[in-house]
Amino acid sequence: SFYTRRCITEDPSWSLVTVPPLTELCLQHIVHNFEKNPILNYLLPEHQKKVVDRLSTSLPLTVTANIVSHEDYWKRCCMERWQVCDVSNYGDSWKRMFFERHLENVLKFFIPNTTDPREVLDLVPLCKGYVRKLEIDQFLPPLWVDQKKESDDLSDTEDEAELGEVYMHHYDLRDLLTDLPHLQELHLTYGVKSCGMNFEWSLFNFTDLDCSNLATAVKMCRNLKVFKLTRSKVDDDKIKLLARNLQHHPCLLELDLSHNLIKDHGAQALGKLVSHSKLETLDLCNNQICHLGAQALAQGLAESSTLTSLNLRLNFVENKGGEAIGRALLTNTSLKSLHLGSNNLSERTAAVFSQVLAQNTTLTSINFSCNHLGLDGGKQLLKGLANNKTLTELDLRHTEVEQETDFLIHEIVWANREAVRLGSLQQPTTEAL
Repeated sequence: SFYTRRCITEDPSWSLVTVPPLTELCLQHIVHNFEKNPILNYLLPEHQKKVVDRLSTSLPLTVTANIVSHEDYWKRCCMERWQVCDVSNYGDSWKRMFFERHLENVLKFFIPNTTDPREVLDLVPLCKGYVRKLEIDQFLPPLWVDQKKESDDLSDTEDEAELGEVYMHHYDLRDLLTDLPHLQELHLTYGVKSCGMNFEWSLFNFTDLDCSNLATAVKMCRNLKVFKLTRSKVDDDKIKLLARNLQHHPCLLELDLSHNLIKDHGAQALGKLVSHSKLETLDLCNNQICHLGAQALAQGLAESSTLTSLNLRLNFVENKGGEAIGRALLTNTSLKSLHLGSNNLSERTAAVFSQVLAQNTTLTSINFSCNHLGLDGGKQLLKGLANNKTLTELDLRHTEVEQETDFLIHEIVWANREAVRLGSLQQPTTEAL
């Protein structure tokens, strides 16, 4: 009692409550020394959370990557670094978002012959458990060509052409992709997003060596389901090499090669790929495919049992190509969606598709927009639709079809769509019974 009285006289505000518990002092110490001694997994769950909530987001990834799995921590890392963070695009995982975007960033600003390759390779053991998808919308070229240009101050077109040949390849993805076991989606664009006043066409070169490296990398990427290589000036020779490497891929389901320079020979290689693979979606929008390429794709379509979506918008397939695709759909039973917009098609193609609509029971969506189907073409399609119950979308905008025909077609397609909607509403109740 004497001791207590003495305390009160010395410090009237003293109380046992104000002394931090030993646990609290220990947790503070762990947070303070986390970089040197990252103890986390030995703690109780509630203590783990207290430590993680106080950890700095600037700790080295070598410390946090494979130790901290708390989503709240990675959410803080993402929110501090990027203004827009939609976690639903990353399987609702903040940690996955952080590592995918961090790796994408490193790759987008990698300069061959300048950036140390270890910048990427040191990241691999830290992020390989979390990266499922990579979207890289620019690849920077080496710097030394620009320096040469500045020093020589070249202006002749001949010299510029010579420069283009000297231009070297971009970052080689082989070392990286083969070490990402969970990678399922890869979206690439070989170009420079903001080149400012230093614009040169050579900044957008997807070289033969780039293509050869990429083909090998994608072939070895055994879990890849979605591969997109767009706006990269990919031509026939390059597509042949890529198609050859993808032919026996065990998982690839979606291939997007839109906005490139693919012509008939490239389309022939892709026709073979369609017939020999498990491909479900092929997007060839805005290329240079003519009727021979379309005929080869039609041949692949006739032999495929997996392809559900084919996009040929903005090509030059014309009636010979359109008719070939139509004839393939008289036997194919997998394709659900077809886009033939802007392909210079006319009434002849519509006549074949009249037969397709009368027989095919798989197609649910066809887009003929911006073609010259004309009055007769519209009537042919209407005739084919008479007993069709499966088509729920038919786009005939800017096809010169008569207004009344268009209205009658729209009524049939709308009725089919309603029937499908009502069917899907009723299904759960029948299952419950």
